[in-house]
Amino acid sequence: MTNTKEISVRLAGQVSLGKELSVNRLGFGAMRLTGEGIWGPPKDRKAALSVLRRAVELEVNFIDTADSYGPHVSEELIAEALFPYPKGLVIATKGGWNRPGPNQWTHDATPAHLREAVEGSLKRLRLDRIDVYQLHTPDPVVPFEASVETLAELRSQGKIRLVALSNVTREHIERARKIVPIVSVQNRYSFADREWDYVVDYCESHGIAFIPWFPLGAGKAAGDVLDEIAQAHRATPKQVALAWLLRRSSIMLPIPGTSSVAHLEENVAAATVHLTDEEYEKLAEVPELVASR
Repeated sequence: MTNTKEISVRLAGQVSLGKELSVNRLGFGAMRLTGEGIWGPPKDRKAALSVLRRAVELEVNFIDTADSYGPHVSEELIAEALFPYPKGLVIATKGGWNRPGPNQWTHDATPAHLREAVEGSLKRLRLDRIDVYQLHTPDPVVPFEASVETLAELRSQGKIRLVALSNVTREHIERARKIVPIVSVQNRYSFADREWDYVVDYCESHGIAFIPWFPLGAGKAAGDVLDEIAQAHRATPKQVALAWLLRRSSIMLPIPGTSSVAHLEENVAAATVHLTDEEYEKLAEVPELVASR
């Protein structure tokens, strides 16, 4: 397997967030630090805190979370582990989706809720201003513009530095950009799941960072191709999947999450995996391969 002793996410390069902030192009997703079903505290709080501290040691300077992870647990763990925060660390959080129970989600992107959510995140993260605040997902019963306008107002009040979106279409991004600059978009995406290819392309053409979640493809066909390429690089399948994302676009900002220091180090080491053109294309063809089976 790839050596993880001398590793740093700096090897993945950097990406700009609204030309205001620059972060290393492998971040950390803090959702999995919570309890089972993304509910309640972790089984091993000490281990969760260790993962966050090790991430910063490996020069991860972009941590993604949300008020609904736990709920509140992920944000509280970040503050407990890392406050006072090291210079240059960017914490991106989200609001507009609630967590009423294990593996349950409910929408609430009303202006009143978003204002309350931002205040709660500021308090839990011990911040005066949130660097990147993402609308977690459009609310089907709340006008999208009303949600985005609320975030724009909170930005003008100095409570949010940069506004971002998650789980959106190109149309959502275009509508939002008429109200406030959008610095990043977070959608489900991997070499084997390319529904949002056109959104990646749009983001690339407009200098918007793209944050893929669920970076591992599913299915036997995807697994077979991954395993073959991973063996050639003496790497893990997940490292290869992350390496593909990093190569896909310079605006790509993967945020693999884990509750294990060993897995964290393995993910960061993906920055040392360099795919050949042939390997990159072979992985890119997986969705067609899966569809034909």
